Amino acid sequence: MKSVIGMVPFPQLPTPIETSYTACTIPFRFPCDDPRKTTPTELSWINVFASSIPSFKKRAERDSTVPDAPARAENFAQRFAGILEDLKKDPESHGGPPDGILLCRLREEVLRESGFRDIFKKVKDEENAKAISLFPEVVSLSDAIEDEVERLENLVRGIFAGNIFDLGSVQLAEAYSRDGMSFLASCKKLVPRPWVIDDLENFQEKWIKKSWKKAVIFVDNAGADIILGILPFARELLRRGTQVVIAANELPAINDITYTELTEILSQLKDENGELIGVDTSKLLIVNSGNDLPVLDLSRVSQELAYLAADADLVILEGMGRGIGTNLYAQFKCDSLKIGMVKYLEVAKFLGGRLYDCVIKYNEVQS
Repeated sequence: MKSVIGMVPFPQLPTPIETSYTACTIPFRFPCDDPRKTTPTELSWINVFASSIPSFKKRAERDSTVPDAPARAENFAQRFAGILEDLKKDPESHGGPPDGILLCRLREEVLRESGFRDIFKKVKDEENAKAISLFPEVVSLSDAIEDEVERLENLVRGIFAGNIFDLGSVQLAEAYSRDGMSFLASCKKLVPRPWVIDDLENFQEKWIKKSWKKAVIFVDNAGADIILGILPFARELLRRGTQVVIAANELPAINDITYTELTEILSQLKDENGELIGVDTSKLLIVNSGNDLPVLDLSRVSQELAYLAADADLVILEGMGRGIGTNLYAQFKCDSLKIGMVKYLEVAKFLGGRLYDCVIKYNEVQS
């Protein structure tokens, strides 16, 4: 596991964060619940993570970088299944009571202790290569939209379409293995509006009226998500004069993009003048968030990110894990945007929406 030495609270959180910030969106238990008994919500999510074990085991078995991968994958599957069974019997075992952050952390710990660093590396590299080849076409289609409001909606829909590439979801992992995923087709197949949380018009209105000086974007998946969804959106912010800080994971988790991978992707996308198809990138910074999970606890981020985010006036949390499963209701000292696709039925039910529904939640801070 990575070191937590030097991790600090995200500076745009209200203080004191102990009372003002809760990372997990869905409450797994309440003070009145018996601490010795697993709650229905905890049990439901323990089962969600148990159902993911076969797909993770299959990925691990195929990791050619790890000696004896099949045996180690079996060890991971048995150990993690055992931990989940322990939590069913005693919610306070293994650092519990469990929530989405703890369950993700336990899974990553067992993978790494079993010898696996990045079981999704091969598929990430493949999807990154596909997305890089499509990047000029996606940007060209966006730039051809003259109306600024319509262009923003197209970029937002691109974020949703890219965000469907998520191999942490059992259903999506199976669909990817069977059919692959097409970004342009996904753009056309988004669930119809109104979405479960739909602040699009509000955000469009503010987009026209406001000029943010610095935006911090917490990003999610590799492939189409980061390259065809987030980067065209970030490029548009740059074109408007906004400084953009993109915060990516320090260590691999599922198929999330890492800081190192994103740095390499940008080196391939920029031209000899350092531009992203005609847009100057001198105000674009890539930063290590300090995170090593597919979810995000903003009470602990890297010092580098905290320094860069101290004067931000827009925070964007993208993806199921960072902007919906965690931080959906987080308040900030600056404007914030939470955007992503709902990929778990349990979350859809909690929000009162549909599976694969979309969330765009914009909060403006009055100066």
